[in-house]
Amino acid sequence: MSTDVLALGELLIDFTLNGESSQGNPLFEANPGGAPCNVLAMLRKLDKSAAFIGKVGKDQFGAALRQTIESVGIDSRYLLEDENIPTTLAFVHTLPGGDRAFSFYRKPGADMMLGEGDIAEEMFEGAKIFHFGTLSMTHENARNATLKALSIAKKKGILISLDPNLREPLWDSLDNAREQMLTAISYCDVLKISDNEIQFVSGLDDYEEGIKFLQEKYDIKLICLTLGKDGSRAYYKGKRVEAEGFYQGNVVDTTGAGDTFCGCVLSYICEHGLEGLNEDNLREMITFANAAASLVTTRKGAIKSMPDKADVLKLLNGR
Repeated sequence: MSTDVLALGELLIDFTLNGESSQGNPLFEANPGGAPCNVLAMLRKLDKSAAFIGKVGKDQFGAALRQTIESVGIDSRYLLEDENIPTTLAFVHTLPGGDRAFSFYRKPGADMMLGEGDIAEEMFEGAKIFHFGTLSMTHENARNATLKALSIAKKKGILISLDPNLREPLWDSLDNAREQMLTAISYCDVLKISDNEIQFVSGLDDYEEGIKFLQEKYDIKLICLTLGKDGSRAYYKGKRVEAEGFYQGNVVDTTGAGDTFCGCVLSYICEHGLEGLNEDNLREMITFANAAASLVTTRKGAIKSMPDKADVLKLLNGR
């Protein structure tokens, strides 16, 4: 069976602040999340097939997460359950302006328990793109699983997509974070990276210099740099294309914006391939992705908040 995008990584509960109780205590809403599945959820909105490799706890949160990804059409056959380790939880604190701070309950969490033995070649049969992040590389067990998956994808000639998705509190040191992120980047054909992440991995403040550093060191076919409300840039075979962002006056939560962008880019690649793209193609791709990402910031959560294609086109046509 063919799958447009197969992803591996974390699936967790994002607890996002949603008002106060009558006693004045903060109320948190349990939103299904995890960057790789956020990406797959956007791909499903764009009618692409998607499957997920990961691990949750054998608990109520794990059961809810399985039900959630199945409800949006993500193939869950490779979602495993850990009998002893609970599902990973994250509390998302929204800062003024929409940025976020995270508190993770993951010492350990079930997503870390995915092991090398859980990865099999048959999972990759028929996949066009393999997508992953670096939260599955913070600890040895899941890191070995990720590296095995990357090796299989490379051997089978599957396009490899990466969103590093830096979460500093989850790493034992920033030096190790940088090392593992660069290892991950060395495998990828498509890289979606944010402004702060390009500075982190390259050690350079200037975005263009950071991109040049990666291009000279690694054979990355397409790099998409996201700049928050300022839009994004695409770098492809010597071309550099920029598209401005879409201002939303009612931003409530930026969780999943980058994943929405990434899902749109991968959908475009599924439809057009990664060869022979011109500047018009690149601009069309990232403009649509910018619009979709802006829409998801007006809603809480990610997996259940991805915009429909019609909503994105309406925003594009109204500009």
